[in-house]
Amino acid sequence: MASQAPLLRMSGITKSFPGVRALDGVDLDVQAGEVHCLLGQNGAGKSTLIKVLAGAHQPDTGTIHWRGEAVTLRSPIAAMKLGIATIYQELDLVEHMSVAENVHLGHEPTTAGFVVRGRAARTATADLLARLGHPEIDPARLVGELSAAQQQIVSMARALSHDVRLIVMDEPSAALDPDEVDNLFRIVAGLTAEGVAVVYISHRLEEIRRIGDRVTVLKDGRAVAGGLPAESTPTSEVVSLMTGRNVEYVFPERPTGQPLGEPVLTVEGLSREGEFETLDLQVRPGEIVGLAGLVGSGRSEILETVYGARRPDTGRVLVDGRPLRPGSVRAAVRAGIGLAPEERKAQALLMLESVTRNVSVSTMSRFSRAGWIDRGAELGAAHAAIRELSLRPDNPHVPVRTLSGGNQQKAVLARWLLRGCRVLLLDEPTRGVDVGARAELYAVVRRLADEGLAVLLVSSEVPEVLGLADRVLVLREGRVVHSAPARELDEHRVLDLVMEGSPAT
Repeated sequence: MASQAPLLRMSGITKSFPGVRALDGVDLDVQAGEVHCLLGQNGAGKSTLIKVLAGAHQPDTGTIHWRGEAVTLRSPIAAMKLGIATIYQELDLVEHMSVAENVHLGHEPTTAGFVVRGRAARTATADLLARLGHPEIDPARLVGELSAAQQQIVSMARALSHDVRLIVMDEPSAALDPDEVDNLFRIVAGLTAEGVAVVYISHRLEEIRRIGDRVTVLKDGRAVAGGLPAESTPTSEVVSLMTGRNVEYVFPERPTGQPLGEPVLTVEGLSREGEFETLDLQVRPGEIVGLAGLVGSGRSEILETVYGARRPDTGRVLVDGRPLRPGSVRAAVRAGIGLAPEERKAQALLMLESVTRNVSVSTMSRFSRAGWIDRGAELGAAHAAIRELSLRPDNPHVPVRTLSGGNQQKAVLARWLLRGCRVLLLDEPTRGVDVGARAELYAVVRRLADEGLAVLLVSSEVPEVLGLADRVLVLREGRVVHSAPARELDEHRVLDLVMEGSPAT
């Protein structure tokens, strides 16, 4: 590609959130008509960077130049007016509105200053869909009736309804089958031929080589490589750039030579269409089994299905050899399964309630007598669980919202400790937890396992899975592609497996 002034130049971009420096001086330049691929592990800073570019986040420091001029992107509307559109992995379409209404939402076609609805909007939408090679999509049809691939086309049409010069695509192929991916690439090639630039985010390195012109790699909030040729840069080099993070993980030692008993948790042939398929696993008392895989590989869905929050299409979950009623959280909890979900604030914690109530909420029947709650017994039991996990502050009366991320996670663990659970499901246990608190959480999880809990762990951070788990199942697109003791794997090997795939073993 001939050297020319970049369409976009981001220089020295920094962005911090409480306890986290998400971007640390990132540079990115994008040429008109190129596909610039953005790579990095989960947590590397990709999402934050594209939200800065989309105007959804304001950078703490740094500059953005658009078509040679310094700009401030104060909002997504400001970015769109300049010609920058972002299509997120979770499409922000309104399902109960028509295709045409979604495409023109917020900027309906006008004539002589009046908004034009109905036929004119549908005609304009049909023209955009034809430009994308999909004239078969009816502009009058409700978006909720379309397939995932068709909804993605609608999102692209909405971007093109503006005078867009750069489109950011966040994991656009995650929900597509191979034929749909080929069609996506055809559309991208057509856009770049018109001079539109594309920032393309994907974990699939085979896609990067097919569609990309250049690659920027992020690691720990920094751009460790920029402008690499996508087609000729070896996979091993890209993977090496994505790994090798700073030492943030201090893991407790694994017990050696300790005999494990019969499985507490057994999963047989578990499947959910479009999420994961034919999963078999066992977790024994004192064992931590880790699930490693990318976003969209089915990791969280597996935990939620084991917990009964999702009903499987096939297969079964057994505790101590006894099958559980499918799709029943009540049955799972009664059998001794506890879940610490990824979104603990939204899914696990009562943010306005005290630490005591958050710890005791799953065990209230223990403290109820004739319709009355024995507050003293509740407080005493909760305080004992709090002390056992060294939750700080050691005050059961404070609202849980006032705790740090690490101590909020301890409150969730204390709930299941009080409940007497035997199987602990951990989904992203250190998300939103600062580096200093991670080692303490790791020690808590290891100690609970050593005391006989069976732990099934999901984490986007490969070092965390390898450092904490005894055994690791590697997932790719809903299938287990490798299983091995954690000590036999390294980060490089796991990334190779989740990105390129491997025959199941």
